[in-house]
Amino acid sequence: MFGIGGGELVFIIIVALMLFGTDKIPEAARTFAKVMAQIKNASNDIKGEIQKSAFDNGIDTSFKQITSNFTNEVESIKSSVLQNSEDVTKNPIEEIKQDFEDLTGPIKRQK
Repeated sequence: MFGIGGGELVFIIIVALMLFGTDKIPEAARTFAKVMAQIKNASNDIKGEIQKSAFDNGIDTSFKQITSNFTNEVESIKSSVLQNSEDVTKNPIEEIKQDFEDLTGPIKRQK
């Protein structure tokens, strides 16, 4: 709950008791709950208006189209990378070692 631990919660309760007293804490809790409910309702109303406006203007469908296009491009890149990785030899170190041996073969040091 809001990143508050047990000890911190106890400390907050003690401070609230000292500030408000035992008779006013239930009233303060009810007022706090009403304020939080009003904030939640207001944010839900704003969210609904934004979604309605986006639907009326066709923004939601264009957003879905953009995300689907992006997803398709990512999938095609993944498949291309996987296909290219299969074309690469299984052990590039051995291939480099063989190329190096081929280049230095005639000029190797003699013991």
